Amino acid sequence: MMPRAELLKDIVADLRVAASFVTILPVASSKPASDGAIARATWALPVAGVLVGLAGAFAYKVAMWFGLTPTLAALLALVTTALVTGALHEDGLADTADGLGGGRTRERKLEIMRDSRIGTYGVCALIFSFGLRWSALATIADPVAVALALCAAHAAVRAGVPAFMALVPPARPDGLSASAGAPPGRSIALAFAVGMLALVLALGPGKALVGLILLSLAGLMLARLAIRQIGGQTGDILGAFEQLGEIIILLVAASFQIGG
Repeated sequence: MMPRAELLKDIVADLRVAASFVTILPVASSKPASDGAIARATWALPVAGVLVGLAGAFAYKVAMWFGLTPTLAALLALVTTALVTGALHEDGLADTADGLGGGRTRERKLEIMRDSRIGTYGVCALIFSFGLRWSALATIADPVAVALALCAAHAAVRAGVPAFMALVPPARPDGLSASAGAPPGRSIALAFAVGMLALVLALGPGKALVGLILLSLAGLMLARLAIRQIGGQTGDILGAFEQLGEIIILLVAASFQIGG
């Protein structure tokens, strides 16, 4: 049995790896990650998601404290989450939309996805993503309910990333997703448990089930599309999955009016 001190050390290390994987927070170790460290640490992705959600919730609360409307506060909350993550997932969504929508061959699609320039499909995808999330948060309005929705959304969708990485093979031998490796079953199970806990606490059992079903369907559809068009997943595909999931959970929260 692993000593308690060593177990705690491993947990902290995984949390740091997970946070550095999905945010720009200066928490990464100065030592390079060992082989399999990122895959093993994926169980902590939903925990890192809660931190992102809390940052957005704090921005929303401050904006409301200064007397801004829920619409403006919602926009500032989204700006904050984008800053904390370095707009990593938004970039992935835009690249995915451009690549899958603009290329005719697998090679051309992957080439477009690696291009730093953004095209029409990418711009439209970002407009839809920000617009839907912005509207959802403004509809929820109540700061406490917004905080619950943001934490649930950012945790739940990241809880699905390990399973997505394990079930969908990398589309190319290099890149972020391929270098991370396939998460082990234990990490997948732990991530799912943390994500479901966040969903249930924020939405309640019935509403959490709706969010889980919709999130699973979105993941399956994206996985099928990625496999058919480019042969698997990339870091950009994972970013697009995060954005789709975030939209879904926030729309479910807005539809059911958390705390109302």
